[in-house]
Amino acid sequence: MNKVNTAVLIIDDEEMVRDNIADILLPHSLSEKQEDIDNALNILFDSPKPLLAARTPNIPVFTVDKASNGMDGVKLVKKAVEEGRPYAVIFLDMRMPGWNGLETAIEIRKYDIKVEIIFITAYSDRSIDEIVEQAGQNVGYHCKPYAPEEIVQLATKAVTDYNKLRNLENLMESISSIGLSKHQLDSLLKNILDQLANSVDTDMALMGKLHNDLSYEQILAIGTLDGRIDINELIARVKGIDLAKDEVVQVDELFLARMDNYTVFAVLKKQQKLKTEKMYLLKLFVQNAAQAIRNAELNEKLLQREKLSAVGQVIGMVMHDLRPPIKNIKVITGMMREEGDENDLIDLIDQSADQASEIFDDFLDFIKNTPIKKIPVFLHKIVKDAVGLADTRAGMATTKITIAIPENVVINGDESKLRRAFSNLINNAIDALHDHQIKDAAINISVDIKDTEIIIRVQDNGPGIPTEIIKTLFEPFVTKQKNTGTGLGLAIVKQYINSHGGDISVENKNGALFIISLPV
Repeated sequence: MNKVNTAVLIIDDEEMVRDNIADILLPHSLSEKQEDIDNALNILFDSPKPLLAARTPNIPVFTVDKASNGMDGVKLVKKAVEEGRPYAVIFLDMRMPGWNGLETAIEIRKYDIKVEIIFITAYSDRSIDEIVEQAGQNVGYHCKPYAPEEIVQLATKAVTDYNKLRNLENLMESISSIGLSKHQLDSLLKNILDQLANSVDTDMALMGKLHNDLSYEQILAIGTLDGRIDINELIARVKGIDLAKDEVVQVDELFLARMDNYTVFAVLKKQQKLKTEKMYLLKLFVQNAAQAIRNAELNEKLLQREKLSAVGQVIGMVMHDLRPPIKNIKVITGMMREEGDENDLIDLIDQSADQASEIFDDFLDFIKNTPIKKIPVFLHKIVKDAVGLADTRAGMATTKITIAIPENVVINGDESKLRRAFSNLINNAIDALHDHQIKDAAINISVDIKDTEIIIRVQDNGPGIPTEIIKTLFEPFVTKQKNTGTGLGLAIVKQYINSHGGDISVENKNGALFIISLPV
């Protein structure tokens, strides 16, 4: 919490009006006069009431500056902003010589878009709509004559609103620089979004991420969006709005802001035009929330890498020593077969040895992050070889695998690492289909060649990816409802694809669909 800003500026060409508003807001300036008046009244009357009521504790202690014309008022505003002590509220006369009230407000907005402006006037030849359109939404209007209580009430409300928004603004600016876990950040962002929604008079707001394929991922939400409005229709409207980066717009009862891939939108309770100040806050929230989310993701990845590095150094040495005896198991079973021993137990030993060897290789390759060596390779052959590696895998016999890739498609890549990447995807799909006993289990692998990239799709007709892990699926050790594996397979796939200058994503579409893009 910063010190509350109660600075008031009065701009009016009539000295009597300036002094009167100042006296109302600064009752302590009349304390000696008030005491004399009260004493005189005590002599003349029994138990008289004070001329001015005592100031209640919930009314701020104002500071007041005055200006006799618009030009001098704007100079004071400019100076206050430059010195870091801006005004919270300005009382502004409409009809003045020189710059009138509207012209003065327009000039003030060049230096301060946050200050609350209240027009105090007996007559105006400008309509409210015209004033709002030119001076901004962040204005109020009150007619002369006025009662002292009205001035105090107007100033108190304006100062309260101003400081609430400043505290919210400071909090939003802080979240992008503090280190929080993803869980802590989600809680904080939801609280801030709730405050922001309240300030714009709505109880429905949503922050999400718009991906390059125009799919929409919900990050957090407040209110009963699903109960009162079709969320899919709302998101479709958001996608249809041509919104540039760093822009905030309002369309009917919907307002939204977008920063990079992140979007915040809310539905107003009633169709109204939002104040410039509140549009600014909306933009500020998205900007800092997006940065805070990125920071949290990077922080978690860094911690994860540090843990992997520490654990990997120890386990890597152990695995290095264990790998030769594990690989020797297949040599031993081969010798047993040469001597005429053929049974299911030997096959089971072979499968276990292969599985242990794959785990060792995956872990060592992942923690070493060995560089790739690119040469021209045939994509169809790599995928076919990856399928062949799964011949002895449980569930392979009941799974139909279709490879729709032309045999002449050539890419620059590391054949061994690409084969491992596709092998991991295929093995995961076979395991999922087998574990869930999917009838007519099928895996389809297809390719789409574009000008600058090759799109490869690996899709199965299984149960899909559980929603609780789909966003973190490519992180190390993420696995669920799988009888085998360590949760490193997809992290390795992503590492290999990224090292080729490509990308990989996943979605549920009648099963799990992995989409790999590689440069031509």
